[in-house]
Amino acid sequence: MIKQLEMNDEETLEQLWYLQQLAYRIEADILGFDRIPPLMDTIEDLRQTVEKFYGWWDGVELVGALSYEMVTPTIMDICRLMVRPDHFRQGIGSELLKFALQCPQMSIFRIATGVRNLPALKLYEREGFRAVRDEEIASGVWLRHLEKVMTFE
Repeated sequence: MIKQLEMNDEETLEQLWYLQQLAYRIEADILGFDRIPPLMDTIEDLRQTVEKFYGWWDGVELVGALSYEMVTPTIMDICRLMVRPDHFRQGIGSELLKFALQCPQMSIFRIATGVRNLPALKLYEREGFRAVRDEEIASGVWLRHLEKVMTFE
């Protein structure tokens, strides 16, 4: 069900853009802030991104997606994690996150979300992420940066 998205496929890009609009609208409502960068993206912005995207498909419908960038060969920034609201609480976000965390040779995974986005924070903490700092991105709007540091035995 999880596969890499073809970022040159028009139908995939349209589905990704639509998913992103639905998912990040929920976060914007939680935060009381509608200038979340993914909500500003166009399809062309998605086509041009350097992020790698993986999606969760329900038949021919894209219902979840995760993107990441490699900061160094051993540090991954998870840039976006989104699930269509009508598919919340079905484990899709958790499975996408676990998929990313299986990437070998990573020493640090980083992710961020709004401090008021309690469902996302609970998911990240359940998967071993710990808060490293909070950042005010607009007046009264706070982003929490989290990391998961891998230990190799």
